[in-house]
Amino acid sequence: MRHWFFPLLFCLTLGIGLLTLPDASRAQTTEDTVPYDDELMRLAEVMGALHSLQPMCGPDEAPTWRDRMIALLDVETEPGNRRRRYIEHFNQGYRGFSSTYRTCTPSARIAMKQYVSEGQTLIRNVTGRFSR
Repeated sequence: MRHWFFPLLFCLTLGIGLLTLPDASRAQTTEDTVPYDDELMRLAEVMGALHSLQPMCGPDEAPTWRDRMIALLDVETEPGNRRRRYIEHFNQGYRGFSSTYRTCTPSARIAMKQYVSEGQTLIRNVTGRFSR
């Protein structure tokens, strides 16, 4: 039933891994001026939503979406306002779905599939446009 989930999850995980590769251009940006923040903040929100939906509709797995978010934070941010904004977006995505769904429903499965797809698109855009 969830056969679509595993390839999408793999691609999203691979994309996050690509985002976390070291990049010389990172040293040239300041804490609050990276041009791809909007995309990564949306990705943080998507990951929060997936973290909420995963225990209900997906297979138990490690690392969790929260673990992936922490990895993204460690690579992309330093302590400060930018890091807090990423965390706020993750929490916003999580709260939005944790208050809506208590069990896995067909609409929760659809939402999960759509969020994985959106996450893949965001990662492709960032890696393609900014060589991240």
